[in-house]
Amino acid sequence: MESSDLVLARIAATQHGILRLDQALRTGLSRNVVEYRLENGPWQRLFRGVYRHVASPPTWKSELMAACLTGGAGTLASHRSAAALYDLPGGSTELIEITCRRWRRSKYPHLVVHETKRMDPGPNTVVEGIRSTSVERTLLDLGAVRGRLTVQMAFDRAIKTKLTTWDRVHQTLQSLARSGRPGVVKLRWAIEARAGLPVPESEPETALLALLEGSGLPTPRPQYVVTDPSGGFVGRVDAAYPGQKIALEYDSDQEHSEPAALERDNARRNRLIAAGWTVIAARSQDIRTGGIDFCRTVEAALNQVLASQPRR
Repeated sequence: MESSDLVLARIAATQHGILRLDQALRTGLSRNVVEYRLENGPWQRLFRGVYRHVASPPTWKSELMAACLTGGAGTLASHRSAAALYDLPGGSTELIEITCRRWRRSKYPHLVVHETKRMDPGPNTVVEGIRSTSVERTLLDLGAVRGRLTVQMAFDRAIKTKLTTWDRVHQTLQSLARSGRPGVVKLRWAIEARAGLPVPESEPETALLALLEGSGLPTPRPQYVVTDPSGGFVGRVDAAYPGQKIALEYDSDQEHSEPAALERDNARRNRLIAAGWTVIAARSQDIRTGGIDFCRTVEAALNQVLASQPRR
């Protein structure tokens, strides 16, 4: 028969080094032994009834696991913590964020607790051993703690990386939406903004589209493939106004520091210009500073095309 320590070591290995009191008691340890190990090592109390072996280094995931274990049945990593587990924009490892039915414990630094009577409607998701809200519920919850653009970026990445589908997000929205529920308006906006359009490749491209919308400019088509009159491939651009032959590109700082990428982009832009297209580029500074000059350039280009068209 295995010793209590071997059983607990195996359990801790699946829980980022975290143990719960009831798990220790089930292996045959007494409460006195548990208290002795807490007072003299090698265990450290993180929450009431939840411990970490000192040989296991503290990490953000171990603290998140501990919070989920102490929250009781059904407790899930949620909001910014869940987004971080899924590697979505808006995620944060600077805090611990969970959702549970009821929290009766003391307040802890960097711990954010959301109490709810309605948990995730779908099956529980486990990410790296940690029970978490589903991707769809996480996108909705992000709307309660992050801005509209961040929710859009998270939605775009979740769809692009196939973490979820349009139908699953829409079903979750329909299931959980109610008047005044935090996050509903932002997630619905994110879905409607992409209706019938390709999803942008990256977060900067999402921010680029948001800049244009915020300036009152028409929404361009993301990830547009430009062809010549015979149907031959010219290039794919980040966004475009096909009717006006205006291509919009985001130039990352990294691409401008890599000669091969710069040469490739220049060749593609030369092909676009030769095909009669106007190419307007945005840099990371445009995204950071609100893109006023970029949007004015786009607006001027659109107006120039409009002015050149014959009046009917």
